[in-house]
Amino acid sequence: MELYLFGRFHVRLGKEGSFEEALREVVVPTRAEPGCLEIHGYRSKRDARLFYIHSRWQDEEAFEAHTRLPHTVTFLEQLEAFLDHPLDITRTERIA
Repeated sequence: MELYLFGRFHVRLGKEGSFEEALREVVVPTRAEPGCLEIHGYRSKRDARLFYIHSRWQDEEAFEAHTRLPHTVTFLEQLEAFLDHPLDITRTERIA
């Protein structure tokens, strides 16, 4: 069954540009992964410090493989320096 992920990232003041660069660095190689059906990064129009990732995966196994890849591990390691809140990633299934 397909898996949908939503990530919310509110970054510390002054970290917007660095976070956007890190986001691009993880999204581009993720798109090439076998189980990734789509992934996109977004920035809020009303709050320049608020970013989102939405991704769609073939299944839970494909996403789990993604979490162990070097570009993902590097991104996750950087988050503590960027975020002003705990990590907020939600795994979902489509219902409608």
